[in-house]
Order: sequence, then structure tokens, then C-alpha cells
Amino acid sequence: MSKLNWGILGAGAIAKAFARGVSESATGRLQAVGSRDAAKAKQFAEQNGVPSSHGSYEALIADPSVDAVYICTPHPLHAEWTIKAIRAGKHVLCEKPFTVNHPQATAVVEEAVKAGVFLMEAFMYRCHPQTAKLVELIQKRVIGDVRVIRATFSFQSGFNENSRLFANHLAGGGILDVGCYTTSIARLIAGAALGCGVAEPIDVSGVAQLGKTGVDEYALGTLKFEGGILAQIATGVLINQDNTLQIFGSEGRITVPNPYVANRQASDQGLIIVARNGEPKYEVPVEADKTAFGYEVDAFAAGVREGRPPYPSQSIEDTLGNMRTLDRWRRAVGLTYDMEKPEHYATTTVNGFPLTAPEKPKMNYGRVEHVDRPVSRLVMGCDNQISFAQAAVLFDHWFEQGGNTFDTAHGYGGGLHERYLGQWMKHRGVRDQVNVIVKGCHTPRCDPISLSVELKISLERLQMECADIYLMHRDNPQYPASAFVDVLNEHVQAGRIKAFGGSNWSLSRVQEANEYAASKGLRGFTVLSNNLSLARMVNPVWTGCISVHSAESRAWLTERQIANFSWSSQARGFFLPGRATPEKTSDREMVHSWYSDDNFQRLARANELAARKGVAPINIAAAWVLGQPFPSFALIGPREVSETRTSLPGLDVTLTPEEMKWLNLEA
Repeated sequence: MSKLNWGILGAGAIAKAFARGVSESATGRLQAVGSRDAAKAKQFAEQNGVPSSHGSYEALIADPSVDAVYICTPHPLHAEWTIKAIRAGKHVLCEKPFTVNHPQATAVVEEAVKAGVFLMEAFMYRCHPQTAKLVELIQKRVIGDVRVIRATFSFQSGFNENSRLFANHLAGGGILDVGCYTTSIARLIAGAALGCGVAEPIDVSGVAQLGKTGVDEYALGTLKFEGGILAQIATGVLINQDNTLQIFGSEGRITVPNPYVANRQASDQGLIIVARNGEPKYEVPVEADKTAFGYEVDAFAAGVREGRPPYPSQSIEDTLGNMRTLDRWRRAVGLTYDMEKPEHYATTTVNGFPLTAPEKPKMNYGRVEHVDRPVSRLVMGCDNQISFAQAAVLFDHWFEQGGNTFDTAHGYGGGLHERYLGQWMKHRGVRDQVNVIVKGCHTPRCDPISLSVELKISLERLQMECADIYLMHRDNPQYPASAFVDVLNEHVQAGRIKAFGGSNWSLSRVQEANEYAASKGLRGFTVLSNNLSLARMVNPVWTGCISVHSAESRAWLTERQIANFSWSSQARGFFLPGRATPEKTSDREMVHSWYSDDNFQRLARANELAARKGVAPINIAAAWVLGQPFPSFALIGPREVSETRTSLPGLDVTLTPEEMKWLNLEA
């Protein structure tokens, strides 16, 4: 393989260490450096043997002689410039922390998947031979079963509220700057002990001292893994601590005096100290002929060649797990950066550009009576976003794929999710380009008066005057359907709602409502939101849930052409590979609602047809829902943009009438 030509985006101290690493590597060649200060870039190039320099980041990533870009800007710029470099066709090595938070990281990874370039986070210690030897010792169980891990990375820096270490707008503090090393190494050791490469914690807790700038000056964390493995982690930018790694097992302990091998000037020789119970301790020296940065450059080149870096170098899946853990640690200590808060959120997307609708959307659209705009056949559920940062990334990506419809409810997250959507629409300026489904009137507040009260609150949260579609979240048979029809028509006439209907309403009650509306010259139900999935709902997911899976229900909808917006359209993951098998019974909700002999037959047929059509079983299941002979829409609830991406191919699957019947065991 010919050497990779490297461009360095940023000209700070860490850039100098990386430049040295490239020069001592076997696979890299220094080619260019870019800075927003042309003089600084030129000086860096002269001092570090870089052939060319650029006075802007844009010029660097546009340089055709550059194969790979090393991003070493301040933390908040990582996502934007990584995406821009990816879109320029470059492989990218991004300095830690990969991004400010996990949602940003998922957006960046999605760009790399789309572009087909190699992407890696720069945890140089993972590429040093000392780390590989440590993993080997853990895997060989030289100290038995790992029980406790103690990892610290902390240093004393003079307080300066404008420096990147303490500035809130630069995502300062210990957790992101060097605490990321402690989560990374703890997850690695736990994974090596459990035989799964890298482990994800099942519980994360912590405390921190938040300074006057609002960032963590020092912090402690506790991670709990499967197998009874616990990790104590510590970090800080305002206190020196013992930056060592200790691993305690059932048969002894391991100490690594210099776990992060961060020497920027010379190679760190590795040293691991093993002390087995009742035996003299011994040292395991590890030779190194270059800095950790040099090993990192070569590991990256191997990743370009093979598609993923050699273990234990940080894979992109590992990076996403580490960012998720860092988010959990920050939530535990109460640290949210101002830039992540809705009131301070940028009007641009993660990539630094304003949000724009696609010229050629990947979406299909349908029509709903009384709704002005076309309605995307897949609908984004706004019910499981745990932060505005996550919601913004998901909603941005959804809109960029052509998704223009969102499903909310008064009760979701105590109103938090309605607020997230409202704030997102305001920041992005897209209210007049999207459809919003508002649900309210849920048991026990299911009555005409509560409907009006909750609708007013929902519209205020969403910062809009009118709901495109309003759905009663539940029915209340103690009231005649006419009572609800009357109040809903009042809101139509007042301009607060357009189309309306019911979620989890029986078809007989919808019929009652529409017969009354017709007799009075009023508007009736044109929308329903009951469950419909290829898997039959065996038992209600929640109390009061209703399915329209039966042939009679589908025939009723077909005759009247009432639109159905199906929740749990994928049977809550039933069709995901390996998610549901007769032997897997740990997910009680899955077993209760979807496990049956006939559903496992449907799953087998979905798998068979998916293999023939070259798609995933979930895409077959989605195509079955969307292929109904009445207006059928599918609600999906992605938590990451990758879940959106894997759902979209269902739009491209066309099932014949014979395939529709065969999948549902009707033929």
C-alpha cells in the first residue's frame, strides 16, 4: 500500500505531536496543514517539515493531494469539520473527544457510512503495544476474574475562564478532555475480561465540582458492567491525581504506571506490573520504537486498508459507545453545556450549514383529508429523545431525508418532547414545511373539557397555532362519541386543528362518531392511529391499546379509506435480526405482546422474502404495513440516525398482493 498523504486541520500543540507521529510512521507522509491563520499555518509547516500550508480549513480539505485529514480543532468544531472533510472525500482521524456528545457522533458516523470513507477517533494509547499486551494478559486471566478497575487521568491547570479547558462555549472540563480516556480504558478492560472486545456499562453514576463557568473542574464516576465488574474513574483539569490504571481480580492485581503513553517527544516504553495473590510481583516490559502517535498513524492506515482498525485500536462502534458513556457521566453530574440547551442552540445543523429540504427526497408521501401538505408515509415519533441535542440531530436528519411529519403527544415526557419539537421548528424555521400530529385526551383525563385544556397547552409547547392532525389518545365510552365530535369541530372552526381522529378507538366507535357528524353536517374522523404491524398484537402493549390487524378491520378501513397511522409498526423490534426467538424470553414486554406460533411463522416468512429481495426483514415488515389498500402510514421511533437509515429502505419495497397475503399467513 502506498503511503497516505496527511493533512492536519489545526496547528496547536497536539498537531505538532501528530506531525511527529506521521514522520516516524511506516505508512504516512506529511502533506499539508491548515489553519484559520495563514501565518500560523506557514510557521507550523516550516517547523514540522510539512510541504504545504493553507490559510483556511476549507482550503485544506479541498487539497487534492491530501488523502486523510487529522482534525485537532477545539471540541465544538470536531463534528462540523469532520463532516466537511468526509464530504470532500477524505478519510478522517478526529482527535478525542470525537464530538461534544453522542447525538453529534451518530450524525458524523452517518456521513462516513454514506461517503464510504474510513473514520476513526484519535485515542493514540489504544494503538500502543502496551495496550495490546494489557488486553492479552486480561484475556489470559493472569489475575483471574476482573472485579474492580480504577482509572484516573487528571492534571493541574491554572484557572482561566477563557481557555479551552474551562470555557463553557468550548465544551471545557475534565470529563470530555481527559475523562474520555478513563471511560475508554475501563470499557476496554471490562470487554477483554468478558470476551466481547469492548463492554458497555449497564449503570453510570458520578459526582463533580462544577466551577463558575459551569464545567467540571474535577469529577468522579462509577461504571457497572455485566459479570459484576465495577470501575472507579476520576478526572480533572484543576487537580493533579495519580494517573495510573489498577485492575483488581479474583487472583491478583495489575498496575499500569503509564496507561495513556502520552509522551509527545519520545517513545514511551511500556510497563505492566502483575501481582498474583501469594506470589512475588513481576514486571512485563513492552518495547516501543515510536510514540503512541506514530502507532496511531499506522493503525489508521490499516483501518483504511481493512475497513476497521486492528483491535484494540478504537473502532467507530467503540467510539459511539464511549460518547454514550460520557453523556451518561455528564448527566449524572448535572453538566449540560450551554450550546446543548434549546435556548442557546445554533440555527445551523451539526455540519455547520442551515437545514434545507432535499431536492430528491428518499421519502414517499400520501394524502390525508383536510391536511394541506403531502404527508410522509413514515412518521417520526417524538417520544424517546432524552435531550434536545439528541432530538435536534434526529429531526435534522429526518428532514434531510424528506421526512416531513412528526408524531407527538401531550403526555410524552411530561411535555418535554412537545417542547423539543417546538424549539427545533423555531430554530430551524421549518414549521410551514412539516406536519405535526398532536395527541391528547389520554386516560384518565379523557373527556371533552380535558381535550380542550390539553390542546391549548400542547400548542403552546409546540409554539404553533394549529395542529395539522389531532388525535384523541384514548377513547372514553362513558361519553357519547357525539360529545367529542362537537368539541373537535369547535377547534376546527377556531383554526386550532385541521384533520382529527382517534388513537386506540374501536371501529364501532369511529363509526358512531362519523354517523353523528354526517347527521349534523359536521366534520368527522378522517384519521385513526391504531396498531398495525405484520406481527399480530397478541396482547395489548399498554392498557387500552387496539389493533386493526384483523382482516375485518382492514376491510373496514379499505371501504372507508380512512388513514391509519400505525404505532409500533415494527412490532417493537420483533423483526430485527435475532431479536425475537422462542428461546429468548428475557424481554417480557416482547413476549407478552408479540410471541405466538403464528407470529414466528410470519417472522420466518419475512426473513425468507427479505433474503430474496436483498433487504432487511424490518423493511419487509414496513412494506407490508405501507402496502395496505387504504392510506396507511407507519410511525417509527429511532433513537439514532442509523435506525432512520435502516428503516428507509422499506419505502422501496413493493409487495405483490400474493406476497402480502403469504406474509400474513393468508395464503
